[in-house]
Amino acid sequence: MGTHSGHGHHALSKAGLLITLGIIFGDIGTSPLYVMKAIVGEGEIIDRLTVLGGVSLVFWTLLIQTTIKYVLLVLRADNKGEGGIFSLYSLVRRRRKWLLFPALLGGAAMLAEGMITPPISVSSAVEGLAIKYPGIPTMGISIVIISGLFFIQRFGTDKVGKGFGPMMFIWFSMLAILGIGQIAYMPSVFQAINPMMGIELLRQSPHMLAVMGAVFLCTTGAEALYADLGHCGRENIRVSWIFVKICLLLNYFGQAAWLLHHEGMPLDDNPFYGVMPHWFLWPGIIIATCAAVIASQSMISGSFTLASEAIRLGFLPKMTVKFPTNMKGQIYIPAINTVLWLGCVGVVLYFQQSSRMEAAYGLSVVCTMICTTILLSNWMILHRIKAGLIWFFLLFYLSWEGCFFVANTLKFSEGGYVTVIIASILFGTMYLWVRARRIRQSYSDEMKIKDYLDQLITLSNDEDVPKYATNLVFLTTAKHPQKVEEKVLYSILQTQPKRADVYWFVHIETTDEPFTMEYEVNSIASDDVYKVNFRLGFRVQQRMNVFMHKVVQELVENEELTIYSRYHSTDSKYPTGDFRFVIIQEFLSNENELPWAEQLILSTYLTVKGWVSSPKNWFGLDSDSVEMEEAPLVLQPVKAVGLKRVNPGDKR
Repeated sequence: MGTHSGHGHHALSKAGLLITLGIIFGDIGTSPLYVMKAIVGEGEIIDRLTVLGGVSLVFWTLLIQTTIKYVLLVLRADNKGEGGIFSLYSLVRRRRKWLLFPALLGGAAMLAEGMITPPISVSSAVEGLAIKYPGIPTMGISIVIISGLFFIQRFGTDKVGKGFGPMMFIWFSMLAILGIGQIAYMPSVFQAINPMMGIELLRQSPHMLAVMGAVFLCTTGAEALYADLGHCGRENIRVSWIFVKICLLLNYFGQAAWLLHHEGMPLDDNPFYGVMPHWFLWPGIIIATCAAVIASQSMISGSFTLASEAIRLGFLPKMTVKFPTNMKGQIYIPAINTVLWLGCVGVVLYFQQSSRMEAAYGLSVVCTMICTTILLSNWMILHRIKAGLIWFFLLFYLSWEGCFFVANTLKFSEGGYVTVIIASILFGTMYLWVRARRIRQSYSDEMKIKDYLDQLITLSNDEDVPKYATNLVFLTTAKHPQKVEEKVLYSILQTQPKRADVYWFVHIETTDEPFTMEYEVNSIASDDVYKVNFRLGFRVQQRMNVFMHKVVQELVENEELTIYSRYHSTDSKYPTGDFRFVIIQEFLSNENELPWAEQLILSTYLTVKGWVSSPKNWFGLDSDSVEMEEAPLVLQPVKAVGLKRVNPGDKR
């Protein structure tokens, strides 16, 4: 198996640009639904400085944060065409051990965002119905739409996904046209391009940080843009962003013009719907709802991808990963889908209105962005960019994003704590998983296979023992080509002697590259015992049933393995023989004398692993070829046993 390049960089094309509109820009593309309303404040008096200063800050934030940082800089840090915070971490993790923490924090915040994006996008769109039908249960409609979206994930979204690009083209075109319609009556609104308008608002406003927190919502989809890099390619994203940014800015300036027409009045309506002609309200609400659903779908797909990468990097337990369609890169993780659905419904029920979700939304995104800044600066060091430029980038963006972080933390009591709770649970889970794996590895119980080679060969040739399988495969975490864990040899030789023609010990190494597919074979005893090491990318589905058949077939064809003689007929339909996979699941034995902290971590780790892990599905194994065994995990046996023997006649 050679190295597979995976997605690579998708070529720039008209079709690629259209697909990019549908996949990449859903999140940031729906921000006009709520940004200007958040800046002015629902029920607040509309004043000129707030409107012009607010749209000025939006203009410069989209330029500095989205265009310069993400579109021009961050998209360069691709991992074989793949993006996202975990892909970036894979590129720099060997440089400093502490980089694990920003990676875990950023990933946790990104997954938390996946529980907030669908509610705020869908609720903002559906709330437009209240303009025409006051009292309509928008919250219930939002929950129905969100629930339906999560329900269809199991069937795949390739068919409806083909319409995402054209639908988002209509959406962005609508944004531009509606904006131009308002700007035509007040072209002076473009004076807000002057950055001094935004600076003046921040200087005079008594609610400076609250304004910054609202402005930040205009760039919340930038991190998702990077995470979806592998779907469309860098050049398609960069070129299509030109169109997207122009449409977004025209709509923002159009909303600002509409607000200036109502200067001195309280803001009762969402300016996004205010710029629409009355006759266009129904079509506008339908298009906005479709765009919100697409934005939500993009975030859900991104969450699946992020979780899949976390699983393969050892940050989360091995959960069932399904591929519902033949569409490249589309995956479905049932456990993540359920958690996200419950989280989204919970957010809608708790906040009830989109305006109350803004604080929770902004905080999760800015946390991820700060973590990306830290990781990207380390990527720049590895690429030998001038130290002065790296320090300028790091200090500028940490200060810039730090201000947005402080602004969003001020809304902690208004809903930001929801993000903190969700992200903390996710971060704690991932850190516990990493820590438990390290503890497990520190107590090595690996043994040399050669020390037991004679026993294995004797058992293989002992016809008094019923044959267990032709090819007996054990999955092992031992990376050394000559070693396996003690429990594996114990299972073969002691528990229930397992006679097989060939014993295979398989180790799977997850590489930093997304699509690596390589293997190497270590022949310990020709035709009897082999150790196989697979090197698989973090985006590769581990279909071990298929892979092992391929390995054995290639060895037979290359005359490195003789297996035909083991059959009664040389014309066997299955020349590689039957396969039996054994997966050993551990439980923490009472015969351990571990420190209480390690005992607690390992106990929690093994318990959670037993709840959510599905090794058979994870390794792509057929149920009828898998044997699941349980084995006690004894890492540090109890040494001092205060037990004293007494003779029957001794006095007590």
